[in-house]
Amino acid sequence: MNIQTTAGSTTESEFRFADPPSLPDELRMLRDQVRRFVETEVVPHAEAWEREGKIPREIFRKMGALGFLGMRHAADYGGTQMGPMASLVFAEELARSTFGGFTSSVLVHTDMSAVHISLRGTPAQKQKYLPAIVRGETICAIAVTEPGAGSDVAGLTTRARRDGDHWVINGSKMFITNSVYGDLLIVAARTDPEAKGSRGISLFIVERNTPGLSVSKLEKHGWLCSDTGEIGFDQVRVPAENLLGELNRGFYGIMETFQNERLCIGGICAGESAKAIELTTNYVRNRQAFGGPLWNQQSVRLKLASLATKAAAARQLAYHAAELAEAGLPCGREVSMIKALSPEVLHEVVHGCLQLHGGSGFMRGTPIERMARDARVLTIGGGATEVMLEEVAKRM
Repeated sequence: MNIQTTAGSTTESEFRFADPPSLPDELRMLRDQVRRFVETEVVPHAEAWEREGKIPREIFRKMGALGFLGMRHAADYGGTQMGPMASLVFAEELARSTFGGFTSSVLVHTDMSAVHISLRGTPAQKQKYLPAIVRGETICAIAVTEPGAGSDVAGLTTRARRDGDHWVINGSKMFITNSVYGDLLIVAARTDPEAKGSRGISLFIVERNTPGLSVSKLEKHGWLCSDTGEIGFDQVRVPAENLLGELNRGFYGIMETFQNERLCIGGICAGESAKAIELTTNYVRNRQAFGGPLWNQQSVRLKLASLATKAAAARQLAYHAAELAEAGLPCGREVSMIKALSPEVLHEVVHGCLQLHGGSGFMRGTPIERMARDARVLTIGGGATEVMLEEVAKRM
């Protein structure tokens, strides 16, 4: 840790995990750039976004102007075509903002929805949509989860049937981030009603203002500044050219992108864990109790050391998986391990840190209280812990 003493008797310290020696200089520069952006453009304003339940579109445009939204897209469309390691660094640094709703909205746009267009879109689809996505003018969402199908993607029931030069979509989606104020949906629908399980699912690009599409905003336990909605599809007609990727093979595209999503979640957990430990270390160094700072109590020091050790181990697994992915090596098992482990570790970290904050940690408006609320969903979204452990077991 880098210890700095500020005015008065307050001692402030910054806690950061060391980067792997192999991390390229360009990604170290990316980390610094994102860090400055978060400190100047996010942290001072995000409490107001939490109250409003909405992130200003201008923030996406500012991020686009800095190149943050195009890292997974080709230069032909304004991107910089970086790899999984860049996504991991980006996610980790966004998460240090302590605002999980902001972090989730941005990463849904960059790494969980728009990447489908880059990976399997036609040249015409890429040219039509990606430049505005990279600039932050078009905000994207991924619509897979349904009221009756979450981690079990093969159970989805939303249907799409071919009708001349259109597809007609009927059904509903649930818990969709960026669906209320966003512009573009990547929608998973069953296109072969006779197919069972994971077969017969396709992906579609659906514009938010398409007739027959309705969105209801949902109220959440955490992630208050991100918009989350339930989507209804009532005879929604989508041009045939908006089929994304191969017909009836959308499940495999979803699984491929889930791998990147789960890697990003590892980054989120690492960033939030480090920040929670930093906030709590600063708090107990300055909170006076029992004749001195709480830090003087061995049980407090050892608790924080234990939490930091667990968080560092989970982060190391995420960086190992990212290196495998960068090298084009199989990493499905490791990514499933990340998703099973990292959110559970984060949950332990933030609640342990909240305990050390005492009553102040229970008060709305404090970062540690918000982080404890925001962390809860990460054991569920992107594949519940139990489902991820089953994925690990399959690969043993």
